[in-house]
Amino acid sequence: MAAKANKRQKKSELQGKQKKQKKISKNEEEIKEVEEEKIDEPVEEIEESQIVSQESEEGEDSSNESDNEEITSFIEMGIDDRILLAVIEQGWAEPTPIQETAIPLILQGRDILAKARTGSGKTGAYGIPLLHKILSMKKQRAKQVTTALVLTPSRELCSQACKNLHELMVYCQREISVVDISSSQMSLQSQKQILATKSDIIVSTPTKILAHLKDDSSALDLKNTLEMLVIDEADLLLSFGYEEEMKILVNYLPKNIQTVLLSATLNEEVQSVKSLYLHNPAILKLKDSAELPDPVQLEQYQITCNDEEDKFVLLYSIIKLQLIKGKSLIFVNSVNRCYKLKLYLENFGIRSCVLNSELPINSRMHIIEQFNGGIYDTIIASDEKLIEGNDDKNNVENKQKSKKKKDKEYNISRGIDFRNVNNVINFDFPLSTKSYIHRVGRTARGKNQGTALSLVDQNEKDLLNQVEEDLKESFKTRDSTEAVVLFKPFKFKMDEIEGFRYRARDVIRSITTIAIKEARIKEIKNELLNSEKLKSYFEENPREAQILRHDKELNVTKLDEHLRNVPDYIIPPSLRGIQLKNLTNKKNKNKNKKRMTNSQKKYRANKSDPLRSFNFAGLKKKNKKA
Repeated sequence: MAAKANKRQKKSELQGKQKKQKKISKNEEEIKEVEEEKIDEPVEEIEESQIVSQESEEGEDSSNESDNEEITSFIEMGIDDRILLAVIEQGWAEPTPIQETAIPLILQGRDILAKARTGSGKTGAYGIPLLHKILSMKKQRAKQVTTALVLTPSRELCSQACKNLHELMVYCQREISVVDISSSQMSLQSQKQILATKSDIIVSTPTKILAHLKDDSSALDLKNTLEMLVIDEADLLLSFGYEEEMKILVNYLPKNIQTVLLSATLNEEVQSVKSLYLHNPAILKLKDSAELPDPVQLEQYQITCNDEEDKFVLLYSIIKLQLIKGKSLIFVNSVNRCYKLKLYLENFGIRSCVLNSELPINSRMHIIEQFNGGIYDTIIASDEKLIEGNDDKNNVENKQKSKKKKDKEYNISRGIDFRNVNNVINFDFPLSTKSYIHRVGRTARGKNQGTALSLVDQNEKDLLNQVEEDLKESFKTRDSTEAVVLFKPFKFKMDEIEGFRYRARDVIRSITTIAIKEARIKEIKNELLNSEKLKSYFEENPREAQILRHDKELNVTKLDEHLRNVPDYIIPPSLRGIQLKNLTNKKNKNKNKKRMTNSQKKYRANKSDPLRSFNFAGLKKKNKKA
């Protein structure tokens, strides 16, 4: 009986194995068929019309589109609950178009090539599915390995990407670890120790990650463990000169790795990276991938100036008359212009910060963090990186002399997450359409409104016309029959602000090249001190770092106090008694307060000291009784 039972068991086991083998062979045949289909099928392009109407076209895979039809919220995407909680905390009520389209495709394992403008939710589009996939992989894997690599062009963007990922993994920090190795403050040896822990996600620039991969003593080996590669701001990455690094890096990565490539533009350089890293990608052409938002969301104004003096007068009067409100980014074309404008505004009591390639990375990050936190309202930024291709020979020679001082990874107009910027002011008009788009892209992010104001002198009119023509062509591709007016004239009567001109002219004369040079040196010394010597102190005392301000006055000479106030007689008649009501009240209050002399201060100090004045309540009572 026992022998018969054993035979039956063996038969059943054999039958089960045969069935499994049949299933496996069927699955292998299906996989082969799918692979053959993938090889034969054209690159899938998900266009704007498909997102709006979800209609499939001939020759394209309609299965992905049918999946996307049902998805209208993060919950329906099947994302891990811990990530969903973090998404809710971020205040993301519903996915943006790029998130709605890209997240399901990434979860399916597809390669993605997405064109989307800044503020469209690109970080969430790759961050959410990346964290979800890592959490699901950890259930199957026992060993800790590095699963994902995120590449960005600069240290600021690396820090920003790392911060955004941390925000999404608030409820799964114990399960997932992220490390940023882009910092220049950290030595390669200390970075090796961090990489030896095999963090799940590495955020880096191409140069930093290559340095570790080429090092034989490093324990980093991505060829056997890496599952996903994210290349963020690909066009900017190539413009920073990382093309050679990207060609070398591909040899250290798995061949069939899933890759997500995100870019604001799809130029020829991006196409070359696409051929290296992407395998049959889904190309996302989204509704919000246009270079700039609609004129309803982003209002663009221009003021024609006769000369440069008009620019200074206009900026001073516009700020002081409170014609622009909220946080502002002011762009200039050089570092010297940064400090000249800062010194100019200081004379009128207008505080501002400076951002340029000469400042240390820690200072730049701290300024951006405090600006986003609402401590500063105005930043003056130099946009010299995007101008390099348009410089003449003299400028090239100057750049070679100062090459050691500047950070090649600096670009303030691209990618960096400036939050709640209300206004972008082009004090110096950009030298290309690309530069204009990147500057203005700092405002009107997501669904927020924004304003762009360009001060254009006679020499910059041709640049303005060229930018307007290029942008109108991009608007023609949209579904709009009405003629689009991009640059509205900012209605401003120069005759009414002549009183401001006399003040501005005197201040401009006082800002000499020597004054700019001294201010520049003073600023760099202050920032280097804050960045290096106080780094360890601020790590132990993070609250003290909040007190550190970057908008201190740089003027060496004493400022005239009367310039800080705006007298009624120079205010335009239409604005008198309205815009500067609070300012005049403060001025009157300060007038009533009398300043104490040194002798008065000394007398008051002695009087308040009971050991010197003997003005003690107890002694007074005894004296009265006596």
